[in-house]
Amino acid sequence: MPLEWLADPSLMAPPRAVRVPLDDGCFVLRSPEALKPYARCIGEWIEHWASTTPDALAFVERQPDGGWQRLSWIQTRERIGRIAQALLDMKLPANAPVVVLSDNALEHLLLALAAMHVGIPVCTVSSAYCRLTRDYSKVHGILHTLGPALVYASDAAVYGPAVASSGLQCPVVFGRGAETHRGALPFDALLEQKEGPGVRKAYQAITPDMQAKYLLTSGSTGHPKVVINTHRMLCANQQMIAQAWRFLEKEKPVLVDWLPWSHTFGANHNLHMVLRNGGTMVIDEGRPAPGLIEKTLANLAEVQPTIWFNVPRGFDVALPLLEADAQLARKVFARLRVLFYAGAALPQATWERLQALARKVRGEDVWLTTSWGSTETSPAITSAHWQLDRAGVIGGVLPGLEMKFVPNGEKLELRVRGVSIFPGYRDAPHLTAQAFDAEGYYCIGDAGFLADEAHPERGVVFNGRVAEDFKLTTGTWVSVGTLRVKVVSALAPFAQDVVVTGHDRHEIGVLVFPSPAAAGLPPQELATKIGAALRKLRDEGAGSSSCPTRALVLTEPPSADAGEITDKGYINQRAVLQRRAALVESLYAGGEGVILAA
Repeated sequence: MPLEWLADPSLMAPPRAVRVPLDDGCFVLRSPEALKPYARCIGEWIEHWASTTPDALAFVERQPDGGWQRLSWIQTRERIGRIAQALLDMKLPANAPVVVLSDNALEHLLLALAAMHVGIPVCTVSSAYCRLTRDYSKVHGILHTLGPALVYASDAAVYGPAVASSGLQCPVVFGRGAETHRGALPFDALLEQKEGPGVRKAYQAITPDMQAKYLLTSGSTGHPKVVINTHRMLCANQQMIAQAWRFLEKEKPVLVDWLPWSHTFGANHNLHMVLRNGGTMVIDEGRPAPGLIEKTLANLAEVQPTIWFNVPRGFDVALPLLEADAQLARKVFARLRVLFYAGAALPQATWERLQALARKVRGEDVWLTTSWGSTETSPAITSAHWQLDRAGVIGGVLPGLEMKFVPNGEKLELRVRGVSIFPGYRDAPHLTAQAFDAEGYYCIGDAGFLADEAHPERGVVFNGRVAEDFKLTTGTWVSVGTLRVKVVSALAPFAQDVVVTGHDRHEIGVLVFPSPAAAGLPPQELATKIGAALRKLRDEGAGSSSCPTRALVLTEPPSADAGEITDKGYINQRAVLQRRAALVESLYAGGEGVILAA
């Protein structure tokens, strides 16, 4: 159903693109719209809203008693000033970051914003390295790579053992339980300081190219790549988004968001959208997992956000509950202007279920859209700022960026250059040199192609990761990312996700992570349904490169501790294949439980 407001140029930028052919068979895609001026630093957003809308609601967090803690923009700025003064008083070493080991929370937010306000870089490390394991070797490696000026964690009982055994010699701050950790400070002590003139002086000294934060590349081990994010990158990227989503200038975004600030999607895209546009963020304590998704849906129903950001797995987990409760779904969808997915490709079956639900509870489609980028691009490179009719298109290039399409095997490799691209990896000049081509384009490792060769303004179609693809022994290339999405849709609603197998073999197989819907079926009935779905794919004419001949339903869920699933909720294909190599062998040997398409 048409979404008329998307055609209003005061609310949404019309899709436009310029294609520039190059002599070597490559071509460049860019927006014809110039990038407009943007903030000098993150702190300018805080100062602006604390001055112009001081009493507007900025940040909200659920409390243990079930109520909410609320901060206005002026209250947020006042606390930032106090914490910033405390950090300056500590005389922390220059060029060393404040490191946060905890999940999203108000304390975490205030500390990070305070540090950046006075020119101290911040790095949030995934809490999974401490919460989900007692093997602290990974987090110790990360901490020693970062060389923190200060370490913060919310709870000494949870994070204290990892910090105490790290061998670090730096100040440590805990939200709770500081008295149990020798020499640690309670977070409340930072709020006891009175802001002095040094805060304003340090804030005014920040330049756009100063380092604002470090983010670790997804799936990091004890020796991660540390991505530098400058104030210029982060501020420019939000300006790019605002020029595409023009309604942000008229309607302040209201978010209920769980996406972790240790990743660029949750931090640089979502949190910064609230900061740049003076919106409201409700910090969601839920997650896309059984027992926690219910909290997310309750928060969504109560707050009724205007934008719902999520990864595909998050929507997959939420859909059965929303489909079963029209009243709940009606509340969740009541004010939604945008349903936005990123972090992984969305199966078409999920797309169709979301739109069917929107029509049922609101009588019309919702704007379902996406973007594409990475940690190194801060993050958005593209935006699908028009109505899409299906998954796959990742949008057009945002102002201030240019995307190069480079032939690579049977695909077009995507590379990007512009003001919001990172300057390099921290203390890793060799890795930095490898990340860029001779013309200064960042080699992101993804592939794509134009949705319509004659109309480049219709956007780019994502075509998987170049490095994930493989050849069968027949010499046929397999596009893993594209095939994964196709198979998950074909197996709906019984597959939560799949991992594609077949490297150095003559047939494609899949390891299937079953969905909650599959759990209610007897194993033989589930096998019958999966086999029928594989046969249907084959009968529709799918060739050997896009039709699995065999499947194996996994009984063990993906392990975050083993790196099989990230805290954003998507599957790490390589980690699953390595950890479950014996099951891959069984899949091709015809072992117990193997489902054949024949």
